[in-house]
Amino acid sequence: MSSTLFKDFEERSQEVSKYFLFLKNLEQGSIKLSLGNQNNNKIKNIDSHLEKTLKATGFLLLYNLVEATMRNAIETIFDDFQNKNVSFDDVKDEIKKIIVQNFKNKSTDNLIQVINNISVDIISASFDKQKLFSGNIDARKIKETGETYGFSCQTNNRKTRDGSDLL
Repeated sequence: MSSTLFKDFEERSQEVSKYFLFLKNLEQGSIKLSLGNQNNNKIKNIDSHLEKTLKATGFLLLYNLVEATMRNAIETIFDDFQNKNVSFDDVKDEIKKIIVQNFKNKSTDNLIQVINNISVDIISASFDKQKLFSGNIDARKIKETGETYGFSCQTNNRKTRDGSDLL
């Protein structure tokens, strides 16, 4: 698990270090451009604009190293949770907040396919009866709520007149 994280970091760090060694040699003038082919070869100094671009690329490499390492570290944490079957109840509150936020950012169709069991406290924590109807309930709202919660509002229309007296 974490050995893969460190191995990836070490490989990327070595690549960045080699690039900065190249830049150091470039600044010292020991690196030149070789243009042409074996029969007609020209050696030129590297243009100052190209040198600035190469240095800027070095900073992008550093940024990418940091970003990739952070992304891989977070991914490793969540992989570890999954591999060890860590319960939602057992993680720190900060992680719980992140998990809930992650739920908000996912499509419900995708979540239903992926999730088999959800801890009881995630259900009770999300329920707020004060926000259900707030005094505006009628047949239309009942039908909408039924559809939202996945239960049927189908009735015998001759007996209920399809709830027309509730509108």
